[in-house]
Amino acid sequence: MPVTIVSHPIRLSRPKVDVVYPQVTGLANPSAQTRINRTIITTLTELMKELGYGNDNLVEMSGYYEMKTNERGILSLLLVVYSFTGGAHGLTLAKGLTFDVHTGRMFRLKDLFAPGTDYTALLSAKVEELIKEWNLDLLEPFKGISPEQDFYIADHSLTLFFQLYEITAYVYGFPYFPIPLRSLESIIGDDSPVEKLIAF
Repeated sequence: MPVTIVSHPIRLSRPKVDVVYPQVTGLANPSAQTRINRTIITTLTELMKELGYGNDNLVEMSGYYEMKTNERGILSLLLVVYSFTGGAHGLTLAKGLTFDVHTGRMFRLKDLFAPGTDYTALLSAKVEELIKEWNLDLLEPFKGISPEQDFYIADHSLTLFFQLYEITAYVYGFPYFPIPLRSLESIIGDDSPVEKLIAF
């Protein structure tokens, strides 16, 4: 059963702030629910602070979330926050969060794969293939993904993404690289949270 998500707003008039974030409700395990909701709020707070929330030069801030997966005990979502402090244009940060709704545990990229597998090398190769296929113009030669690479799970794919300016110019927005979970089956662990998504 999908979990129930309720949207909560943070709104101020000066500076103009309009941020909407998700909170989970109605979980059978109250401690898992608390754990998930605290992680969401903590992550959102970090993004807002990094983008100047509380600073005198903040002109405008907005934020929203996107639900990516909400099935088979897995909740994956994307938090996006934009701020403008003057200059040519504002800045946007995004953060993917993926949880086990039964325990409240947040998964890191390494948690999706069997212990001891060189998941970064395989994922880097797949991202590089897509960069070449799409003829993406990079700021510098691609050096591979980080072990803590940003990601979310959507449409039975693992989507890796990079922040603005991280590998491409601002005009490209966030570079997203969806990789079908089935193509990663050989390195996904038996107790991986995404194992249950591969069969469907």
